[in-house]
Amino acid sequence: MKDITKLIRRFVGILLLSTVLVIVLNIIILAAISASQTANGRPWTTAKETAEALQETETGYILSGDMTERLSGENAWAIYIDNDTLEVKWHTENLPDTVPLHYTISDIASLTRGYIDGYPTYTGECENGLVVVGYPKDRYWKHMSPSWDYDFIKNAPYTVLIVIGVNVFLIFLIYMIANSKLLKSVKPITNGIQALPSGEPVYVREKGLLSDLAAKINQTSDILQKQKRNLQRKETARANWISGVSHDIRTPLSMVMGYAGQIEDNESLPESERKKARIIRQQSTKMKNLINDLNLASKLEYNMQPIHPEPVNLVAIARQSVVDFINLDMEEKYPIEWNTDEALTACVINGDKELLRRAIGNLITNSQTHNPDGCTISVCVRKSDTEYKIVVEDNGVGVTDEKLEKLRTTPHYMMSDSGTTEPRHGLGLLIVGQIVSAHNGTVSFDHGKQGGFAVTISFPIPKDSHTQ
Repeated sequence: MKDITKLIRRFVGILLLSTVLVIVLNIIILAAISASQTANGRPWTTAKETAEALQETETGYILSGDMTERLSGENAWAIYIDNDTLEVKWHTENLPDTVPLHYTISDIASLTRGYIDGYPTYTGECENGLVVVGYPKDRYWKHMSPSWDYDFIKNAPYTVLIVIGVNVFLIFLIYMIANSKLLKSVKPITNGIQALPSGEPVYVREKGLLSDLAAKINQTSDILQKQKRNLQRKETARANWISGVSHDIRTPLSMVMGYAGQIEDNESLPESERKKARIIRQQSTKMKNLINDLNLASKLEYNMQPIHPEPVNLVAIARQSVVDFINLDMEEKYPIEWNTDEALTACVINGDKELLRRAIGNLITNSQTHNPDGCTISVCVRKSDTEYKIVVEDNGVGVTDEKLEKLRTTPHYMMSDSGTTEPRHGLGLLIVGQIVSAHNGTVSFDHGKQGGFAVTISFPIPKDSHTQ
């Protein structure tokens, strides 16, 4: 609807601008034409100047040469009427034969406002007489009764404005009526285009001036829906395949782990054999965790993992995760420091406790995996004005700037420096991102303060939350 409004405003703006330009252009043209029509001087002015140029001498009346040439150039003639006798005492040589040489007062009144024998005449006052200048019959038109109502003259500016306003309104009305079909066709087109990104099916009636465009929108919608269905089928097939493989591997993997554990615990076997069994069990455990991670990542991606939100304390969850990993670190290769302010005892959000523990555990595991020679891991919970933050940091080998940028842009990126045996950032961080996103949080990666790797997960503080 906003686009329709913009389109209508644009049409109206163009219409109004065009109307103003046309009116201004008409005024300019009218002024130019009027100026060209009076380029040789107004006739009343010419008559006045003729009277001034007429001089009385001892032998009669003489008109100056310049004025004579001017009248001749306009194909005009002139006469001089004496006040006392009302006779023509002087005239130009080109005086028509039909022009009388004697006048009455009524004749003079008539010629002053009108014509003599069809010739438009104009008068100029002269000493002891009247000069009359006549022009060709087809040169000027004279209004015989120039009488106007005073109110009409006084209100002329308002009348002109009203007329212009009415004209503009009529032009606009005609324009809107003429383009109503176009506007009716444009509205469903714009609605259809705006609806395409939503992913829902779109259909625009293929009629009107823009029927071809409507047909293209419908074709585009059909293509998008077909692609959406194909993508959904592929994603469903992938999720089902991952789920099926995970289920099928669990049983034989459990048997391998069970038998390997029995061999590892059998004291009658040589130590070398028991060590091999321990390696088999440890690697099987890694495979089991990897399969669980893969299945969980698939479920989170397609919103198949049920989340059970309840009030949970992030401080307690993080502390419990630290304790669990400390108890598992029998070789003490990965000491964990708890750097949370003792005054911060509760950071409560609505979340799934097990998934949040899984996310923190994955971050600790990630530090252990990338530092096979051992490192110190720091876990810290902080509170700002708007967020709760959990920071997991190590002082291990860290990551390069290039790999860090890839992690920031694609946290699921599977990175390996060389070969296939070196540790990689991958599925564990992907699961962390999915879990945090499901809780409306964010994940950020950075270099650690001691040169290692640092991950910060942030959760917005609920509006009704309070620190106990």
